[in-house]
Amino acid sequence: MNFFTIKNTLISVTNSYITTDVQVVDGKITAIAPNLEIIGTAINGENKLLLPGFFNAHTHSSEMWQRGIIPPLPLELWLAHLYDFTPLNTEQVYLSALATAVETLLSGGTSLVDHLVLIPGQELETIAAAVRAYQEIGIRAFIAPLIQDQSLSMSIPNGDSQPNHESYFRSTGETLAIVETAVRQFHQPEAGINILVAPTGIQLCSDALFTGCMALSNKYNLCRHAHLLETKAQEKLAEEKYGCTAVEHLQNLGFLNSSTSLAHCVWLTESDINILAQTQSTVVHNPLSNLRLGSGIAPIIKYIQAGVNVTFGCDGASSNDSQDLLEAIKIGSILHNTTELDYHHWITPRQAVEMASLGGAKGLNVEDQLGSLTVGKKADLVLYDLNNLSLLPRTDPLGLLVLVRTVNVVNSAWVNGKQIINNGKITTINVDELQQEIFNWNHWETHPKSATVAKLAPHYRQIMGLT
Repeated sequence: MNFFTIKNTLISVTNSYITTDVQVVDGKITAIAPNLEIIGTAINGENKLLLPGFFNAHTHSSEMWQRGIIPPLPLELWLAHLYDFTPLNTEQVYLSALATAVETLLSGGTSLVDHLVLIPGQELETIAAAVRAYQEIGIRAFIAPLIQDQSLSMSIPNGDSQPNHESYFRSTGETLAIVETAVRQFHQPEAGINILVAPTGIQLCSDALFTGCMALSNKYNLCRHAHLLETKAQEKLAEEKYGCTAVEHLQNLGFLNSSTSLAHCVWLTESDINILAQTQSTVVHNPLSNLRLGSGIAPIIKYIQAGVNVTFGCDGASSNDSQDLLEAIKIGSILHNTTELDYHHWITPRQAVEMASLGGAKGLNVEDQLGSLTVGKKADLVLYDLNNLSLLPRTDPLGLLVLVRTVNVVNSAWVNGKQIINNGKITTINVDELQQEIFNWNHWETHPKSATVAKLAPHYRQIMGLT
């Protein structure tokens, strides 16, 4: 259904709301005005709020298989635990991508950035499984194959010791070749599937991998995505590796530009923040995983004041451990009331909604197509039910959406004009069957202790001054 007219819906305008009609033809918004002629199907928008779809701008879909089970650990040791118990097959990748998309859609997201963990030796098959899932459900997907060329132990600073690091099992050239093949096979923006170049971060990537990704980005006009300074350990590591901050080093390499989105950005200096503003890079705020892993609180208000574009991500479903985008937006907004004394600078619900929509679009260079209710933009739209108990009583609709613990508030959603949610239900796949398949996959359990965590923990504790 690419031709429809939403009648009498509430939309947000500058510091206010109006009731109006929205017309969609061939997947694009063609008119926004009261009393429009009905083209195609008439959608009843009465007592509903229409917003542009949000972006889940950083996640790792296949982490879903370990959510709720990894013990309290900082990132470097949490990753060791994750990888010790992470053998996956492509069917699990497919199912977890579907589940990630369902949870994102039902919490207002119509686009997601999947920093996709690749199965060794089955890298292209992994990407293909995620592509299949996202095409079936119909969400707009930005798949960022997660790549590195250094072993996990290298993510921890050496300090005064000289540990022996194992060589990574795949060469830098082989890794870049896989990404280029993936671009040629799967990058189809008009079909809603985008491939990004996505080195995991300075902690596990050589300069050669970053520069190789930049070359692919330039050759195929691809966006760039990476983790950046998620933890205090990474701040220490950057100084050890480069003699400068990670941001300064990435700027010197030429990795930072308006096509670059950077997840976390917790441990940045004032100078780093200015560099991100100058290069028009985007920060993806992942407040829940930063709290879960004890990484810290990113200085988001400083970024906003400096003119840095900021948007929100859920991060992976075993570091959050959820894909509820509205939850991430709420925590990512009010968390900073504790770090900024001047309440005039606190993030308002209206700001948060714009960060989650237009901010996400800017980070992926699609702000001319997505991120706002604008005639000519693509119809990635979400209709919220203002009769829902968690959006009552009738006060400020955006304040209710962002600040309340909302439950089942999405009435309808469209991606590129195609309806994905109708009356609160996903229409493109059978969610009951998906739930049953995931339920049947394993049994209630707790993992045994991770051997790799036991091996790395003494050095980590020494480096971080914990012993």
